Amino acid sequence: MATITKEKTAEIIAKFGKNEADSGNARSQIGILTERIKSLTEHCNKNRKDVHSLRGLQMLVSKRKRLLKYYARQDLEGYRSLHKELNLRGSN
Repeated sequence: MATITKEKTAEIIAKFGKNEADSGNARSQIGILTERIKSLTEHCNKNRKDVHSLRGLQMLVSKRKRLLKYYARQDLEGYRSLHKELNLRGSN
């Protein structure tokens, strides 16, 4: 299935978190969700009739959207830098 490995998750947490064990940080969670969304998007493009995975993708996108909205309220400059780092579309 379209999941990410533990090594990739640890790499994302190290990049966006305050330390290697900071998986609860909003930046880390957004980074992990973005990577999962990318891999699941590839899966859904290859398997057009897999509606269950498509629903999962939609739920991940919604969760990331809520986290981004929260992070923008908490730290606007941090949100803008994260938005640019992850190459996300939409509002800045």
